Amino acid sequence: MNVARWSVSLVALIGLLAATAAGATIWLLLTDPVTLANRVSDAATTGDPSPVIQAIGAVIYDAIRGLFKFL
Repeated sequence: MNVARWSVSLVALIGLLAATAAGATIWLLLTDPVTLANRVSDAATTGDPSPVIQAIGAVIYDAIRGLFKFL
C-alpha cells in the first residue's frame, strides 16, 4: 500500500512539472516569439537544446519571482 501512494505522488509531481514546462513554453511563444525562435535556431544549428531550456527556465523563474513579490 505504501508503494502505491508513493507512485501516485511521483506521477502527480511529474505531471505538475510537465504542465509547468508546457505552460511556460506556451507563454513564451505568445509573449516573445522572436526570442524563442532565435533560441530554437541556435539549438538546431549547434545540436544543443540548452538555450531553449534556459529561456523556459527564465520564464518560470520570473513567474515565481513575480508571485513572491505579490505575496
